[in-house]
Amino acid sequence: MVLKKLYRYRFELFFYSLVVILFGSLIFPKNIINTLIMPLLFVLNIASGLVIFKKQKQQSVVVKVLLVLTIGVFLYRYFSNTDERILEYIRFFIYFLFYSLTTFGIIFQVWNAKQVDKTVIYGLMSGYISLGLIGFFIFNCIELISPGSFNGLQETGMTPNNINDLMYYSFITLMTIGYGDIIPVTDIAQKASMFIAMAGQFYLVIITAVVVEKYIRHSQKD
Repeated sequence: MVLKKLYRYRFELFFYSLVVILFGSLIFPKNIINTLIMPLLFVLNIASGLVIFKKQKQQSVVVKVLLVLTIGVFLYRYFSNTDERILEYIRFFIYFLFYSLTTFGIIFQVWNAKQVDKTVIYGLMSGYISLGLIGFFIFNCIELISPGSFNGLQETGMTPNNINDLMYYSFITLMTIGYGDIIPVTDIAQKASMFIAMAGQFYLVIITAVVVEKYIRHSQKD
């Protein structure tokens, strides 16, 4: 019943939870947000994905499984006070799978929307931010597996400081700004950067154009 009521606002909920993930560090201290608040925000963000896939049973089951796994990993790390490398692999795999699934789900729903309204606009923005998060997790996995893949990071390997740097780098790459302060130096890092930049441009050129075209068409009919 609750999911049914929230479904109308599914993209709004997802969008605002993404905004908090991106800009929460402006409010909370860095050490607290990286160790406690950020994992909780990702748990809430995955929970909001249940609303997005309410009408799609298979995807909803997958999101529920990912949510349970995410909560399990978070609780294990919090109460055991360990920093096992395998948990980082599991956590980033879960996040990557979730945002990949959610991005395609959002694009599908936006693409098939019969009329462009506020919900569709929120969905359009959420899909774009999700692309940036996909890039973030890809870059983190690369740095986790092959430390030193990016020049310009504060440290080598996966550290709290590098997490913030790679979040920044992912969205700068997605928007094709390219300040040059962080540079991919390994082959896999360079190919991943190219992929995220191209995905961002394809999204703007194709998905956004379709939504604009629908809006113009319906506006002319009115």
